[in-house]
Amino acid sequence: MHTELDLDFEQGPIRPPNEAQSLLLRLTRNCPWNRCLFCPVYKQRRFSLRPVAEIKADIETARRIADEITAASVEMGHAGTVTDAVVNRVLAGRRPPAYRSIAFWMYYRTGACFLQDADNLVMRTEDIVEVLAFLRRTFPEIRRVTTYARSRTVVRKPVEALGRIREAGLDRVHIGLETGCDALLRFMQKGVSAAQHVDAGRRLLAAGLEVSEYVMPGLGGSAMWREHARDTAAVLNAINPHFIRLRSLRIPPRVPLHAKLAEGTFRLQTDDELAAELALFVDALDGITSTVASDHIMNLMEDVSGKLPEDKGRMLAAIRAYQDLPAEERLVYRVGRRGGVFRSVGDLARDPGACSRIRGLIEEVRRREGPDGVERFIKEMADQYI
Repeated sequence: MHTELDLDFEQGPIRPPNEAQSLLLRLTRNCPWNRCLFCPVYKQRRFSLRPVAEIKADIETARRIADEITAASVEMGHAGTVTDAVVNRVLAGRRPPAYRSIAFWMYYRTGACFLQDADNLVMRTEDIVEVLAFLRRTFPEIRRVTTYARSRTVVRKPVEALGRIREAGLDRVHIGLETGCDALLRFMQKGVSAAQHVDAGRRLLAAGLEVSEYVMPGLGGSAMWREHARDTAAVLNAINPHFIRLRSLRIPPRVPLHAKLAEGTFRLQTDDELAAELALFVDALDGITSTVASDHIMNLMEDVSGKLPEDKGRMLAAIRAYQDLPAEERLVYRVGRRGGVFRSVGDLARDPGACSRIRGLIEEVRRREGPDGVERFIKEMADQYI
């Protein structure tokens, strides 16, 4: 099989964690707003719309790569299926990132495609409809197409226009809700109001699109955590999105919010305070049928997940299980969680060997750096995931 080593196409810097096995195609570059204090992505990068012809050329290149990989599979006797052996062969030697991306997308067979970057609905409706129709014709095997969008952009599109985009092939929109508290939205320079969040979510639903709303536990800090929890739940109760995804706040030095932290106008919550916020937030979710997902390593507990309303009690019990731990056991869990060892409090009982190693590590850090050293160690581990 002859492979063109320069076969490549443009991809953006991020995607949602649940889109890790999706085909990634870039429709716009960076973020048209790009002022949110909590966000480290796209800073010092200019937003631009990509020409439709350029996007379509990337889609055609992706198709050529996929066809080459299929041909390699047939040649190897795998009937077009992308197996471990096929991946190893087509990726032998140096391949462009996009080539590798296509190979693994075919290997996982998710049938999903995520459109990058931060706010693709800012495109003209006619342009995004043209791109989606071309994508669906070129890749008929795609089963789901998703994208990021901002609420402020969505409310500028009539439901009819959003419906056309849905009919052209978009299935799901990921919205960075972050908080439903207006005072906090202003402080974080989000550029949107709680009412606009509700309006946007309802418009997308009315157009027949799936809606995935992202919430940022910890965003209210120690001063506004109650308002953050209650107001965010109120906005979600008014929308009833398909998904509520938790993405906890982290503030490494490169995040603009770090300056507020340094000057003392913002104070991070402890993990214990964060657990109290989560309990208040989950308890306030009422009258909706959303699926809550805690599918990110930055979150304190992954088992604060489930379908509402039936799993609400179980999610609250998971939070209480953490709160009921003795202080030293909470510390063991926190170190293990931030180090990627534990996913839920139940792992403490399931892996006593890991607990013993973590206790030894905690004592070592205390001897070397003093009592505050453990907290610094935990913060450094958590911040590495940003």
